[in-house]
Amino acid sequence: MDKQLLPRGTSRSPLWKFSLWLLPWVALFGLGLYAMYLCFAEGLNQTNMDNRFAFGLWIYLDLTIIALGAGAFFTGFLLYILKRHELKAVINSAVVLGFICYSGAIVVLMVDVGQPLRAWFTFWHPNVHSMLTEVTFCITCYLCVLVLEYAPIVLKNRKFRQIPSFLVFEFELHKLVPVLAAVGTFLSFFHQGSLGGLYGVLRGRPFAFREGIGIWPSTFFLFVLSAIAVGPCFVMLTTWLASKISKKTLVRKETLAYLGRISGILLLVYVLCKAMDTMIWINRTTPAVGFSAYEFYTQQSFVTWILITEIFVLGLLPALILLSEKKRRDLRWLISAAIMVCAGVAL
Repeated sequence: MDKQLLPRGTSRSPLWKFSLWLLPWVALFGLGLYAMYLCFAEGLNQTNMDNRFAFGLWIYLDLTIIALGAGAFFTGFLLYILKRHELKAVINSAVVLGFICYSGAIVVLMVDVGQPLRAWFTFWHPNVHSMLTEVTFCITCYLCVLVLEYAPIVLKNRKFRQIPSFLVFEFELHKLVPVLAAVGTFLSFFHQGSLGGLYGVLRGRPFAFREGIGIWPSTFFLFVLSAIAVGPCFVMLTTWLASKISKKTLVRKETLAYLGRISGILLLVYVLCKAMDTMIWINRTTPAVGFSAYEFYTQQSFVTWILITEIFVLGLLPALILLSEKKRRDLRWLISAAIMVCAGVAL
């Protein structure tokens, strides 16, 4: 009955197998609903937020989801603006991942507001001095861009292609994809940077405050760099997982290696900039405000091993692996490095 709606070469799985596949996602969705209930009923202190540091679990989820979803705009930028046609095989996967990540970020922002029914206040009564306002506007606008980029994937269905108006719409939409890629890159660049720019206004928190490069704090650029470094790795990792689960070769190994090379170059630049930023913060920023950086790392929540793990183990090491042509040819090294990069951004 619905055979025409299924892609060629696929068949409908049995109900028991589909239900079994759906079970972990339903459990994850239920866990998310319970977490939202705790935040609404008990307050944001449930996310480990306190008066000392106003970043709890909610900002961790927001930053991690958005950084991992950066593969959508960066892959689109490389393919449609820089004409790197090697990435054509993964652009659909990147768009789907970006749509999932950014829609999840919108939900997290609504939880952060505390009253989702008044979430529209952010748009109707924006605080022009708040970086969260810019982040909210950029994320929402980019989500709309992702919907338009995702539409051609849906319209490729054989049944939809029998409708002339849908066929014309898909054809015309393909002409706008480079423009959408450019707009998406612009929006993503600024909201990624604004999340890092928050550290430039935390003058009352010397352990988080960062000095500026011009009018932007150093973390503005570090957040953008980390996002575009992890984006291709996350696309590569999820594409490999999809290939393993479906037991089909979805993308050539050369494409995965190319994504790894891009991530390796950007990750090495990020590690160098991060190391320089940390040294400047330790030797100049914190002494100027009468705060010892070493006191910060003696606290239980922010021990030294976190910094070492982020920069060396989950930063420099995977960057060197991804820059080695011999290691990139070995899928085990490639995937291991991608996992380390994603874990480093999450940390």
